[in-house]
Amino acid sequence: MEANKIKIIVVSGALERLQMAAMIASVGAVSGNEVRVFLSMNAMPFFVKGNQATPPPEGPFGELMAGKNVPPFRTLFQQAIDLGDAKVHPCSMAMDVMGVDSAALEPYLSEPLGLTKFLHDARDSQVWSF
Repeated sequence: MEANKIKIIVVSGALERLQMAAMIASVGAVSGNEVRVFLSMNAMPFFVKGNQATPPPEGPFGELMAGKNVPPFRTLFQQAIDLGDAKVHPCSMAMDVMGVDSAALEPYLSEPLGLTKFLHDARDSQVWSF
């Protein structure tokens, strides 16, 4: 059976959206799917080295997660990479806007990509956006 390809675009800095994107990446990767994540815009600051800030919740469910034993989105993205065929790519344009280079980002992130390349590679994939 051929593995499915899952592409995830993450532009939100809201806790629930980052969490769901990470859950899909993790479950998808450990289920044998090829997973590629594209981080951009408001999601990017949460992947700068040393930034351990908790994203703001979008609604009451995000507030509920804070008091529960929910694996953090950063951990889930890392598990997707470690346990399956997953890569998490920072957006090159967002890096330029933020004034950061690859050395300033978390070491588990893959090479930066532009949106054009990411979408080209996504042509035969499921695409999710958060």
